[in-house]
Amino acid sequence: MHFHLRLRHHLLLPLALTSLALTSLPARAQTAVYTPIVLPASREVNDTLSDRDIPTGTGGFARDYTVNLEAGDQVAIDVISDEFDTLVVLMNKDGVTMGENDDGPDGTTNSLLFARINESGAYTVRVQAYAGQGAGNFYLKVARLREVQ
Repeated sequence: MHFHLRLRHHLLLPLALTSLALTSLPARAQTAVYTPIVLPASREVNDTLSDRDIPTGTGGFARDYTVNLEAGDQVAIDVISDEFDTLVVLMNKDGVTMGENDDGPDGTTNSLLFARINESGAYTVRVQAYAGQGAGNFYLKVARLREVQ
């Protein structure tokens, strides 16, 4: 019985030291991994989609932008590229897709999405290649449409 107690004592000591070592480490703030690019005040940008952007999980990559929109806004989101077939997605603050467009009405592979905003806040505009095929330079513009008086 004396041998049995000594064995238990040796097993518990390393466990106690490990526990002590883990609890005495200083706490560190975590660095944000995902941060969409803030669109400039003009709400337009020339940029490049590449394999260094966000993996979509279905093949290809996406580049995200954040833009503040107001309730009642009607917006047109235009993505133009001569290098790949564009796809644009508008998401609310919870990441829920509000709308998406592959090919605009002009018969090209550029994207044009119209949306009515019901709630003020930050929205995400995602630019990606259709079916995950392609990358390259593109132009993005988020325009607020005004009703004719």
